Amino acid sequence: MEKKIITTSNAPAPIGPYNQAVFAGDTLYVSGQIAIDPATGELNNSSLQDETHQCMKNLDAILKEAGLSFDNVIKSTIFITDMKRFAEINDVYGQYFTGNYPARETVQVAALPKFVNVEISVVAIK
Repeated sequence: MEKKIITTSNAPAPIGPYNQAVFAGDTLYVSGQIAIDPATGELNNSSLQDETHQCMKNLDAILKEAGLSFDNVIKSTIFITDMKRFAEINDVYGQYFTGNYPARETVQVAALPKFVNVEISVVAIK
């Protein structure tokens, strides 16, 4: 199976040995995105809503670079540091889909890169 790397300057560069996304056949695997603003390289974490929006904007930029959109997403994973704040994240997350929602799991973790509160990854198909 052919593997194609997807990169865009409209999303943050990886902070480790991984790619923003990889196509394997018709399936796109997008690495977890945190609230780094690609224009400044700084965290956009003044509120949990801002942080979640930035994660989703970063995912959107990667999906667009691959010629896809949130309509192509079939699975997402949300990592959060406080399950009590899930509703705040879920409200923002839901704004990026048009009702054709993907499968999803949400997992509480002890910590995330750069000590953010949320990280989101997706899998999409052509």
